Amino acid sequence: MSLGMCIKADSQVPIADATATLKCCADWSDKVTASNGSSSSPTRRALLGGIAGLAAASTFGRKALAAPSAERRLHLIDMHTRTKLDIVYWRGGQYLPKACARLNELLQDRRTGEIHVIDHNLFDLLHKVHTELGAEKPYAVTCGYRSPASNAWLAKHRKGVAAHSLHMQGMAIDLYLPGFKLKRLRSVALDLKGGGVGYYPKQGFVHLDVGDVRSWYG
Repeated sequence: MSLGMCIKADSQVPIADATATLKCCADWSDKVTASNGSSSSPTRRALLGGIAGLAAASTFGRKALAAPSAERRLHLIDMHTRTKLDIVYWRGGQYLPKACARLNELLQDRRTGEIHVIDHNLFDLLHKVHTELGAEKPYAVTCGYRSPASNAWLAKHRKGVAAHSLHMQGMAIDLYLPGFKLKRLRSVALDLKGGGVGYYPKQGFVHLDVGDVRSWYG
């Protein structure tokens, strides 16, 4: 009997089952050692080492999966004013009021200068998308908060502007991410299912919001 008979190579064996199998093999090794009159078995030592390694891996895996992110950061640039902001907005299980206020300011209505509270779920969605993409450059924001007056003007002069846009509630943003195609940005956002995803390739941006999960082409 060999170790290969105990655990098949490349098999997807649960940690607990694999540990039990290795222990069984170690017991088998004891019997062989005793019959040969040997006092020390390299095979047994290797098997017991495997048991310890599997147990450690199991413990580490559980801790790694359970460990929450230490902080959440957003890196944005307003493409109208060229104002940049790279800031940690969440740490230690809570949102940081001063940081969120600075994000609200950056995402103000660019026509009226009106500042509105931005939904924290939108911050989190942006953070998740950025992390999932492994991006390093800042989001290029073309539209954040939109006041009712600005939205009414846009709805009158441009096609595709919703009369009850979530931009007016601080729940939506239009942007693109340098270094990534719009299709890729859209795809990741769709996979996360964090809200609405609008694809505007001709205008050069993707719309993200934290309303109902849906998607459309603009």
